[in-house]
Amino acid sequence: MKEISIITSYFPPETGAASNRIFHLAEGLQKKGCHVTIITPLPNYPTGKIFRDYRGKFRQTSIENNIKIYRLWIYASNSKNKLVRLFAMLSYSISLILFFIGKKMPKTVIVQSPPLLVAHVCIRFLKSKNRKIILNVSDLWPAAGLELGAFKKNWSYKRLEKIESYNYKNADLVLGQSQEILSHINALFPDKKTFLYRNYPNIENAGTAYKKNDSLKLRIVYAGLLGVAQGISDLCRKLDYKAVEFHIYGDGSERERIEKYIRQNRDLPVFYHGEVSREQLHKLILHYDIAIIPLKNRIYGSVPSKIYEYAFLGMPMLYFGGGEGEEIIKKHQFGWVANAGDYNNLNAVISKINKEGLNEELREKIRQNAKAHFDFNMQLEQLIQVL
Repeated sequence: MKEISIITSYFPPETGAASNRIFHLAEGLQKKGCHVTIITPLPNYPTGKIFRDYRGKFRQTSIENNIKIYRLWIYASNSKNKLVRLFAMLSYSISLILFFIGKKMPKTVIVQSPPLLVAHVCIRFLKSKNRKIILNVSDLWPAAGLELGAFKKNWSYKRLEKIESYNYKNADLVLGQSQEILSHINALFPDKKTFLYRNYPNIENAGTAYKKNDSLKLRIVYAGLLGVAQGISDLCRKLDYKAVEFHIYGDGSERERIEKYIRQNRDLPVFYHGEVSREQLHKLILHYDIAIIPLKNRIYGSVPSKIYEYAFLGMPMLYFGGGEGEEIIKKHQFGWVANAGDYNNLNAVISKINKEGLNEELREKIRQNAKAHFDFNMQLEQLIQVL
């Protein structure tokens, strides 16, 4: 039995794409006969506070779904202060080093990146122990941070680029969630062994019928992280509400701004429903006409995993982020695209969507396209062959 450890900064009961992605990877590997262990911080995302059931603990070990999980101490914070965020990453890095010293690691270790610095610490330590390191890259940092306005091209940015380069160079295999990520890595290291591992969901019984509503308006829903990158606060302000309702699920740093906007504009059909579990969301989302997937700025290498998840649910999508995600929507006929950052174009695209055409026939077509092209188990089998 192949033993594999996965080091990640996000894992259930935390919610979000990163947590779901690693959970399904771990569960899938376990079911394929691998012995999987997870090393992760005490749950704290996205609130920046240790979850109630884990407070007061320095470390917790548990077995969940036949997977052993080590939860380590972290100075939890979602502060916008860069020094505070850096300290949070360093605190988890220190916990990892202490863990590595006290535990014998298996020969194969999958390391999640970002966070870039956490991945860097893991690679430096594990490389000295002759472990096979698989770097799982979900976003290109620091480039993504530059595009989001979090970084400036200065000395510290160049230092992060060197760390990024070191990580790619010293990984034995790099997994990328988009072709853009792999192209970037191969441009730096042409001989680097890479594997395209997209964030396909492992959804069973996704054929639930559309819950048609009697509203005359197009009911648009967003579900997910309410962060800077998604720009939901701006979306609330710039949508044309003449013919639409906007419904929001999730949590994150922009939640308070969104709630304040709704309180100050009670005449607008925009609604915040809080955060719900993934299982609840899969049922609730089918009450809406179309799901919007926005990115405030086009981020090279980023492909939101919502695309694959909604496709399996048969949910028509409006993509507002550019790049590879836009190409996937067009290629597989999953819905509509609007030019990234262009709210006038977004409203123009919405105005042309025929609500009557969002029927069960369209949704079944989307589901069938997803099943044909986004097979989780087939991708996992191919990954196991290269691990």
